[in-house]
Amino acid sequence: MWIVSIAWLYVALMMALAEATSSQGSVLGALITFIFYGLAPIALVMYLLATPARRKARLAAEASKSTSTQADAGSLPASDAIAPVRKEP
Repeated sequence: MWIVSIAWLYVALMMALAEATSSQGSVLGALITFIFYGLAPIALVMYLLATPARRKARLAAEASKSTSTQADAGSLPASDAIAPVRKEP
């Protein structure tokens, strides 16, 4: 997928270069062309394509986190080591 992204950015860069060197074009137009025709679409596509990998990494992190915090022998959550002191009525 990286090769497609690099190729798309190359084409967008060449379009921006043609815009900048054209007699009717401008550098600002070239910059806008490169950002909106090159960078923005590629950033969006790469973000969307990386979603399954991010989800898998998040689930793996949650699974390792839940296995690292073991419950006590009675399968009850751990409580305070010292019980609170109360006054007798």
